[in-house]
Amino acid sequence: MNGKRIGYIRVSSVDQNTERQLDGIVVDKVFTDKASGKSADRPQLKAALDYVRDGDVLVCHSMDRLARNTEDMLRMVRELTDKGVAVEFVKEHLTFSGSDDAMSVLMMTMLAGFAQFERSIIRERQREGIAIAKAKGTYKGRKPSLTPEQVREVKARIEAGEAKTSIATRFKISRETLYSYLRTPKQVCGAEAPASSI
Repeated sequence: MNGKRIGYIRVSSVDQNTERQLDGIVVDKVFTDKASGKSADRPQLKAALDYVRDGDVLVCHSMDRLARNTEDMLRMVRELTDKGVAVEFVKEHLTFSGSDDAMSVLMMTMLAGFAQFERSIIRERQREGIAIAKAKGTYKGRKPSLTPEQVREVKARIEAGEAKTSIATRFKISRETLYSYLRTPKQVCGAEAPASSI
């Protein structure tokens, strides 16, 4: 009996296009999260991990789409292969099945480490750029994701019992951004919007 090929896709925001991930790759079922890579709240990843069975293959566009850091990556791949699920990374042209040689495991660790290092460098450069812009008085911050009127509408919808996920989708914001607005009362008055995650 052949196992299934289960795709997992993650994009950083509601606006991002998911089509380029796994484009042309044959899968039987796909789970998609719209969340920052650093977010632990990825319900579709949990659903995918609960769904896969012995003999299945979990297919991801790249390592950074699956895990938040190197430690997270190694743990997840190990747990999946221990229960007979192979993990395939399309961009890196790597597949891990639990019977991999030491060189393959080393390659995975190195690639995941490089990806994590690259993200750290990008964040550091962003912080430096913002600090320089602030020192020059040219930093304006990000454009608010929602207007004050939209924030009031969001709060009214939540009070009426509408699901936060559907509200985030309707207003084209991430759930993390939605929660940031709910936590910060001053944003109702049009203050600077919460920073979105990359």
